[in-house]
Amino acid sequence: MGEDRTITDTVCKTAEECGRLYTFNDEMRAVFGGKVYRLSLSASVSCPNRDGTCGTGGCIFCSAGGSGDFAESAQNSIHEQIQAAKHRVSAKLGKHPAGYMAYFQSFTGTYGDEEHIEKCFRQAASEPEIKALSVATRPDCISDRMLGVLSDINRTMPVYVELGLQTIHEDTAEYINRGYRLPVFEEAFRRLKARGLRVVVHVIVGLPGENADRTKATVRYLSSLEAKTGGIVDGIKLQLLQVLKGTALAERLPEDIEAAEKRGNTEGSIILNDGKTLPCYNITSYSELIADLVSMLPPETAVHRMTGDAPKKLLLFPLWPADKKRVLNSITHTMRSRGML
Repeated sequence: MGEDRTITDTVCKTAEECGRLYTFNDEMRAVFGGKVYRLSLSASVSCPNRDGTCGTGGCIFCSAGGSGDFAESAQNSIHEQIQAAKHRVSAKLGKHPAGYMAYFQSFTGTYGDEEHIEKCFRQAASEPEIKALSVATRPDCISDRMLGVLSDINRTMPVYVELGLQTIHEDTAEYINRGYRLPVFEEAFRRLKARGLRVVVHVIVGLPGENADRTKATVRYLSSLEAKTGGIVDGIKLQLLQVLKGTALAERLPEDIEAAEKRGNTEGSIILNDGKTLPCYNITSYSELIADLVSMLPPETAVHRMTGDAPKKLLLFPLWPADKKRVLNSITHTMRSRGML
């Protein structure tokens, strides 16, 4: 516990010094003294929203890869996955990387054969260059055993648990087939924070039926969780909704959507085949909204993501986020103009 308090105190102090934008990289530099690179791994898990436990088909935006399209193959051992992932990011490495984060990204990271999952987590944590562990999961899939495993690993390295909230609005959650209600998220958040684990929350911008004000309400809720639960959201991942081939959402896109986007006729919103309104952002309006959302966060909440990666071969709509560097440059320009950097 002493080590956890030291890490937290360092992060909070650094967050205040960083100004309005406090990033994952800022946090890693504060804790480890340099950049830490995520290695996307797979524990060969599934999802209760796919196998019929709480639903079928998954969330309507989720790809066949369970949002882990860049993860290493689960057919390989964890050691082999880590070596392959290190090679994959080698071109991005700076002169003095501080190490790597083992990131179990695909599907629901704490759901399934818990003995197998525990073995995967512990194998990853035992690798000498792994400095932290991150597990993406659902708030309704964290058993007492999994909570104990993650808490135990957290004694030796920081453990981040990523929860896919996406929105606080129950009508949207039902439409996207999320499969749980907001109180389930709150209870999982309390349990995780009570054990000293770091919680990162995913929020999607541009969900069907949601305008900017509704997205701001979600972030405002997360920013006020300390008063409600006694714990601060340690990190947030913000990204624009991207419609991928093979998803349930793709089936609801109008047939002429690609042609309409190329003509510039998708500003404001489009109507999906089921009559639902899909908000449409351009790079400027998205950058402005991201800056608004970040400015609402507590200074201790690190921003882990401001735009998402999607395999270009799967991306249907919108197409402009595929140029990630351009999007990040736009967001940076917007924040700099507001004095947030």
